[in-house]
Amino acid sequence: MSFRIEKKIFIKKEQLLEFKKFLLEKKVKKLHDSRKIESVYFENRFNQVFFDSMEGLCPRKKIRVRTYPEVKIKKFYLEYKISSVEGRYKINNQISNEYCNKLLINGIFDKKYGSCLPKLTVNYNREYLKKNDVRITIDTEIEYNLFNSLIKKKDPNIIVELKTNIDKNLDELFESYPFQETRFSKYCNGLQLLNVN
Repeated sequence: MSFRIEKKIFIKKEQLLEFKKFLLEKKVKKLHDSRKIESVYFENRFNQVFFDSMEGLCPRKKIRVRTYPEVKIKKFYLEYKISSVEGRYKINNQISNEYCNKLLINGIFDKKYGSCLPKLTVNYNREYLKKNDVRITIDTEIEYNLFNSLIKKKDPNIIVELKTNIDKNLDELFESYPFQETRFSKYCNGLQLLNVN
């Protein structure tokens, strides 16, 4: 397990070109091609994952199944995003299509949250960039969909995430850029926009 630092930034659509120009000036390089991401988040009947995240409690976690819907051969990953007092880390395991379907039908049992069922699907486009040891992702076209429902909502915001090892300093890269750092969770934001919390 490796702990990491994550910072999130709000970028308005009209600021995106300016932001990318700034990255170019900082010699930020493209890591690999952008791709669509689909994540299904799991929740218990008390919405405890949501409330723990909103309150910033530690330890807490998010449970999701992630896939990349536009690739020819689909792969599915069961992921746990864990926030602890020591830092943040992610557990990521590839699972079979059959096991994925089983989880989407029957849910998953978690030691902390108990029985959790699929709650929210989040789709977005992600760009991948890198500067030294800092990975930068830019998420656009974010759409929230209540699981197994026609209820959808688009997010007008663009979310930038900066990720690096816990012993690195992110301030050097962005000291000259007046960005708005934020606490942001796609899962929580989706439920709030859909009025489901």
